[in-house]
Amino acid sequence: MPGQSDVVDGQSIPGSGAREPLLVDLALQGGGSHGAFTWGVLDRLLEEPWLEVDGVSGTSAGAMNAAVFAYGMLTGGPLAAKAALESFWRKVSAAAAFSPFQRTPLDMMLGRWSLDYSPNYVAANLMARLVSPYSLGGGGANPLRDILIDCVDFDRLAESRIRIFITATNVRTGRGRIFRNGEITPDVLLASACLPTMFKAVMIDGEGYWDGGYSGNPTITPLVQECQSHDTLIVQINPVVRDEIPESAADIHNRINEVSFNATLLKELKMISLLRQVCDASDGEGWQWAQMRLHLINSDMMRDLGASSKLNAEWAFLTMLRDEGRRAASEFIARHATRIGVESTFDFESVL
Repeated sequence: MPGQSDVVDGQSIPGSGAREPLLVDLALQGGGSHGAFTWGVLDRLLEEPWLEVDGVSGTSAGAMNAAVFAYGMLTGGPLAAKAALESFWRKVSAAAAFSPFQRTPLDMMLGRWSLDYSPNYVAANLMARLVSPYSLGGGGANPLRDILIDCVDFDRLAESRIRIFITATNVRTGRGRIFRNGEITPDVLLASACLPTMFKAVMIDGEGYWDGGYSGNPTITPLVQECQSHDTLIVQINPVVRDEIPESAADIHNRINEVSFNATLLKELKMISLLRQVCDASDGEGWQWAQMRLHLINSDMMRDLGASSKLNAEWAFLTMLRDEGRRAASEFIARHATRIGVESTFDFESVL
């Protein structure tokens, strides 16, 4: 009955036992291998039968998590979704074993997950500022393509009852394009994760696309306008606020990326805030915005991870991020289970 408590991961979860099903949407940020944090969040949320996912919006790694999650749910429900996500990240880690970007023995000894002192990473980082991927003689093939094809039957993905929204940035116009279930292909997911300094633009319908983070990380609007749910859970990877001013070149570059990839989300949240103030839930005009409730799942630990660690796909690192994602999701449920479906738990106006 409502109000009954469960115990999950050693924590008492108020109000989660035998709750009536509640539709929610998921908004999944991108961030390279840091997307394994989102894997952990999804893995934990799948253990709450009262949470039913209506739609999921994803960018970059968030887009891949979204597609794998939805396909798993389509083929076998929560258990299949859990298995699909683990299989995807295991394949990513196995492929990364052959990557030239590896931690140094000193980093391993000191327990640092970054690649800042990896000679190959440093060389590639410098070269990316001077050499275009178009100058590499036809190189730049993305190893994720085969992994995605192995993990998702894209012909069947169109059948998913979960609405999927994948964002990629049109290089020519600079605007984001949102791809929906029947449009999603391996190229769409690769386009959503295409860093322009590393890979050539992904061509779709005669247009070139780059990482969706430049135009929506992730995009919230279609969740509000096209889904029945009034609760959106944002899984945040990129920190919005940092207390210190970055001074090293690596830290400055990292912060520039965080600011640019968060800017579109913050603008959209500001728009949502304004619409909520002017829309009236009692009439038909803009009622979706007035009834919208926002929730945020994140972790302070993500602030301690440098930009280079987004290319570190060692299994130990990925599972550490997964476990942190599970912990953050468990904490969120323990604190806010009874408020989901009732009110927003994220005061995004304080961030704005």
